[in-house]
Amino acid sequence: MSEPFYPSSTFAWQALKTLSEQAPSVQTAMNDIEWQRKAQLQLHELTLNVSHHRMSADIFDALLALLNASPFAKLRAGLFSGEAINLTEHRAVGHTRIRTPEFIRTDPTLKAIREFTQTIHSGALKGATQRPFKHIVNIGIGGSDLGPKMVCQALDHPDTSRLTCHFVANVDGAEINTVLRNCDPETTLIVIASKTFTTQETLMNAQTARAWLRASLPDSPERAQHLVALTTAATKAVDFGVAPDQIFAFDEDIGGRYSLWSSIGLTISLQSGFETFETLLLGGHAMDQHFAHAPLPQNLPVVMALMAVWYGNFLGAQSQAVIPYCERMSLFPAFLQQLDMESLGKSTTREGHSTDYQTGLITWGQTGTNGQHAFFQLLHQGTHLVPLDFIGFAEDPLSSEPAHRALRLNLAAQVTALAQGQSGADPHQDYAGNKPSSVIMLDALTPFNLGMLIALYEHKVFVCSAIWNINAFDQWGVELGKALANAFDRGELEQPPVTQALLDQLQLNQTKQKP
Repeated sequence: MSEPFYPSSTFAWQALKTLSEQAPSVQTAMNDIEWQRKAQLQLHELTLNVSHHRMSADIFDALLALLNASPFAKLRAGLFSGEAINLTEHRAVGHTRIRTPEFIRTDPTLKAIREFTQTIHSGALKGATQRPFKHIVNIGIGGSDLGPKMVCQALDHPDTSRLTCHFVANVDGAEINTVLRNCDPETTLIVIASKTFTTQETLMNAQTARAWLRASLPDSPERAQHLVALTTAATKAVDFGVAPDQIFAFDEDIGGRYSLWSSIGLTISLQSGFETFETLLLGGHAMDQHFAHAPLPQNLPVVMALMAVWYGNFLGAQSQAVIPYCERMSLFPAFLQQLDMESLGKSTTREGHSTDYQTGLITWGQTGTNGQHAFFQLLHQGTHLVPLDFIGFAEDPLSSEPAHRALRLNLAAQVTALAQGQSGADPHQDYAGNKPSSVIMLDALTPFNLGMLIALYEHKVFVCSAIWNINAFDQWGVELGKALANAFDRGELEQPPVTQALLDQLQLNQTKQKP
């Protein structure tokens, strides 16, 4: 085991603690010419504006010094070279590898996805009753649901979307029953997304969908054409009834919350075309190249991560909010919740020691302007420090010019109001201001730009994990609850009285008799 690294023991950390005692206000930073020169960054059609932060050049330099003292450089090199930087699972981390142009050009699975998409769209592959497919029901959970669902909603377009997509994740049977009632089994393709093909929620929902198909379609080999599996466990998928040529694999080094770039993205291709999916991958790759090579002070993911560390570790923030000003991005905050909180919700260093500092921020959000009429009251006049990311788009061809202008005006107004505040004769109408935020602006919501945006946040999370010296690529905290649920179901564990009472309350004790 290597010598443990604690960021809190570095000179840079102590310097930041001292600087935090007299942190500048947002308004002071807005008038700081030296800081403002560093506060505007750009990559292709994406700009990052961090001018509205409690920041100075000295603080920024100290944050960079903290980054340089961390394992960041070694871990970033390992990310792109294929080293097993996911040390608890002894795996490389491959999501950047699978969106390189060379991989896109040569990977057999991507070729199969392209061909499968074309056969569905052309009608060459039909259902058991020879009707073309019109609906997709994507069954997965976690990364097998949140990523493709978010992208499909963001890129859904009346002129380019070819099939109607439905997503089912929750083991709550009402969800899949409601979705299936709105579909015709003769024209529905069931996509089962599970890396191991053992996930309880996914398999229960898949069994419901399979029974629905069997009850409505003729018992023939063509019925298998209604089932697709996205998995590393091909044998289990075949045993379930999926035809071998409708199983699309991905590699073990692709983690769930990074899997939309893999065959888990098949539904994206089926909805919007393979060219759209390919362009999304290339957008992610463009951000990868920037992250790998741009100088640290101008490196967009680095700068975003340094802001999170500054507020979380030195100014006492507990949460961060993401506010996209585009209704088609309404699932983006939920997607980021998994990406950020599953990756950074750790209290053990890479060497296996307990941290003595905060890791991770609670991530939440909603689209603007909806959020303005919900939780923005707390942001403006509450007592919590919540740094925000505002995400805007210069153009939206699916909107109208007056409506889209109103959306952008509201974004600008919220950034300004949070930063500057306002004093009034009535204290109930005072706005303290000094609320920090970043603005991410993209020219339009295109597949390439969305790919860049997703990868931007992926790498932000990576940088935070390096500074905090934690493994961003496991999620052991998810496992205990699953194991206990299975043990309760089998009645295997002797439980204390309070747990027995809970099981009684939920009518789960096997000894409880129904009236």
